[in-house]
Parts: sequence; C-alpha cells; structure tokens
Amino acid sequence: MFIDTHCHFDFPPFVEQADLALQQAEQAGLRGIIVPTVTADRFDLVMNLSKQHALLYAAIGLHPIYHHQQQDLEYLAILLKANRENPKLVALGEIGLDNYVTQPELNEQYEYFRAQLTLAKEYELPALLHSRQTHDLLYKELKRANLPCTGVVHGFSGSLEQAKQFIRLGYAIGVGGVITYERANKTRSAIAQLPLSSLILETDAPDMPLSGYQGQPNRPERVAEVFNVLCALRAESPDVIKQTIFENTLQLFPRLKETISY
Repeated sequence: MFIDTHCHFDFPPFVEQADLALQQAEQAGLRGIIVPTVTADRFDLVMNLSKQHALLYAAIGLHPIYHHQQQDLEYLAILLKANRENPKLVALGEIGLDNYVTQPELNEQYEYFRAQLTLAKEYELPALLHSRQTHDLLYKELKRANLPCTGVVHGFSGSLEQAKQFIRLGYAIGVGGVITYERANKTRSAIAQLPLSSLILETDAPDMPLSGYQGQPNRPERVAEVFNVLCALRAESPDVIKQTIFENTLQLFPRLKETISY
C-alpha cells in the first residue's frame, strides 16, 4: 500500500523497460506512481504513460531549472482544460524555485512559477513543489497564492520550523531518500517530529539515490526502504505509519481515489 508521489518514470532506465519496472514496483507493494514532467515536450509522453499503465498517474508542469517559453504555458493550460475530468491527471508539477542553479535567474523562475500557481488554482489541482535553497521564498509565494488544493513540498531538506510553516498553509512534506543518510541530521530530526498527518512518501527516481545505492539510478520500489527508515525515526507503529501516509496521499491527491486499488 505504497504510493510513490514523485518518480520521473518518463526517463531512463524506466521508460524503455516500463513493464518490468512496474512489475518490480507492484511486487514491492506500490499501488500508484505519480510522474511529474519537467518540460513541455514531455507533457504528451507522461500523459500517454498514465493512459497505458494503470499504476502510473500524471502531473504536468514546468520545472524551474529549465528555460521555458510562453507557448509552453499556453500548451499547459490547453492540456489542463482538456483533462479537467481525467482521473489519471492528479497534480500540476514539477514546479517551484531553485536558487542553487545560476540559470534561469530567479526573476525568470518567478514568472513561470506564479503563472503555474494561477493554473493550479483555476483547475483545483495540488502542486508538486521543487525548492532548493528557496524554502522561505517558496513559502511567501504559496501564502500569497492561497491554493484551494495545496500540494507537497517535494524532496524536503529544510528545518523543522520551515516545515511547520508549510504545514500551517496546508502543504504536505515529501519524505524521500534524504532521510536514509545518517548525516542528514536536520532533516531526519524534522521528519521525526512533524505531524504524521502531514507526511507522504516519494523517491524522485531515478534521482536522489538512497544511502547504500550511491551511483545507481534510484527506483520507485525503494519507497519501501524510505518507509522502513521513516519507521525507525518515528514513535508510531509501522502499521499506523503506513495506513496514515496512504490516507494522507489520497486526501492530498483526490483524483487518485477514483482509480487506485486498495
């Protein structure tokens, strides 16, 4: 009963071996994998993957570390409108801000981020949010946007207080491979103390390899290993953690409820 809420399944090594990769994911207990886009030229691929495979769900959006064009936003709006009732399109993402890269500059990132927040609000979709060295900036934008369906701060690696700020706005915190590294004291401590009702699981596969798998592509089935580390950090029983996080995910992504098996 796991849902990987963030997996770039449209990239190698998965897209060329989709059936095998999905079989391995199902064997590990996955009931759903949300696949976010990074650029407009991948929108159709991800939408088609979600149509072809019951386990896959689409999120479409423009990632902040890539350069985009106005026509990309226009095509995003067209697809969101056309798929307003599509239960396999469950979120808008991956969108956000990134102050680690030097290009695109933050001013350009803000332009596309704010435009996509407006679309998320219009189509009542939760957002998959990228934030690297921008947690405080992201918080201000989300507070201003006041989205009806909020979303998840993906790959969270900030402080306890930063996480609490997002939670107070109604956002979930994405728990991934970072917590498998013992040196990630700040993040592990935060995840151990946050309300369980605000946590969901993710891998960011094939990126963000878990401890012990450095140099290898990450995989969606390793969400089960993230879960095991989470259980070691938390006081609740594994059964309670698993059930609560599954319910958190269905609540955050309402369209999942229409087709997911559980």
